[in-house]
Amino acid sequence: MNELKEMASRIKELREIGGKTTAEMAKLTEVSERDYAAIEAGTMDPPFTFLHKCALAFGIDITALLEGRSAKLSHYQVNRAGQGPVTVNEQGILIRNMAAMFRNRLATPYFVTYDYDERQQKAPIHTTTHDGQEFDYVVSGSMRVKVGDHEETLGVGDSIFYNSSTPHGMIAVGGEKCTFLAMIMAGNTEEQSLPMVRMRRRKPNEPLLAEKFVKCEEDGEGRLAHVRFAHEDEFNFAFDIVDEIAKRDPNRLAMLHVSAHMRERRFSFKDMMEQSNRVANYMKSLGLGKGDKVMLILKRHFQFWPTMLACHKLGVVAIPATSQLKSHDLTYRFRAGDVKAIFCTGDGDVAIEADAAEKEIGAHLVKVLVYGRRDGWHDYNAEVPGFSDVFERTADSPRGNDPMLLFFTSGTTGYPKMALHSC
Repeated sequence: MNELKEMASRIKELREIGGKTTAEMAKLTEVSERDYAAIEAGTMDPPFTFLHKCALAFGIDITALLEGRSAKLSHYQVNRAGQGPVTVNEQGILIRNMAAMFRNRLATPYFVTYDYDERQQKAPIHTTTHDGQEFDYVVSGSMRVKVGDHEETLGVGDSIFYNSSTPHGMIAVGGEKCTFLAMIMAGNTEEQSLPMVRMRRRKPNEPLLAEKFVKCEEDGEGRLAHVRFAHEDEFNFAFDIVDEIAKRDPNRLAMLHVSAHMRERRFSFKDMMEQSNRVANYMKSLGLGKGDKVMLILKRHFQFWPTMLACHKLGVVAIPATSQLKSHDLTYRFRAGDVKAIFCTGDGDVAIEADAAEKEIGAHLVKVLVYGRRDGWHDYNAEVPGFSDVFERTADSPRGNDPMLLFFTSGTTGYPKMALHSC
């Protein structure tokens, strides 16, 4: 049983022990009942805010949900030299949580070691953000810290304090590794932690993904002189970029999504690869395939992005469209674009307008609704999680000049025109 399934099992067991319904827990954790059911089934990775509210509802420490054991210390915790649970151990980065077993802490101290890497010295510093404030104190070595647009070099005994919602990052400098104490302080009532989504350092002589497709030539002074493209006939963005990054650096942050209700979700490249694979398999089960036209009216729901990638993988031609379209607009587009399916937001009256347009053209579309239920429509959120997260690239997979996207122009002089784009 993997970690996600184990945590889901603990949540379900605690809910049943407490005599709470899924509806009650959904309300307490401020998620939809559908999302709560997916989390409890182990098919959806819960955000930190959910886990925090879940722990409060059960009256336990969040560590009990994450690791199956409770943080029990409330007076003090001692970590001997070299001890402390390792939360990150990647190439060149070691991070230990120095208060993992202390209950109801108001801040979290981390002992961090960055190896020196010559390749980083002239490259831009990779930055990240998280809630709250941060205090960093250099114990050994030296490091260069970037906070916003400013950079500072810190040596032994130097420190820096900043709002960690500002993009920040650091590297070891001076030819040796740097060790520092990072104290993460809550900006609200939630425990804070260092973001675990980090970019893997590139291995020596490891080529960039872009180098296969983009060839750059420089003049004698190192200025860009010419750009040419290679392997255009093979290129597919979803497979060659998103999936390849997922294979090289699965935990790298791909998308930070904040909903209209201010709910924050973080998706790694591995998340995007697996979720788009599920959607591709789902589309295939609905009878959609290479060359079929699918209209996407998904506003800015996070589902738009994995669905778009799934279209790239399956060869379905995506037609992104605004939620402001009325039935007569959709009627024209359904006919002109030979639309076979529509993936639609459940917000507002878009689905009603789509039903009216479908009736007008006398066709039977495959209709999928995101957030909501309606007669004659599939339920995206309920159905997609049940599909496999593996979708293999084949010799027939879309590439090169195969159609990928179709846009309708604004139509300022007559009816909107169709603009087709290839892979």
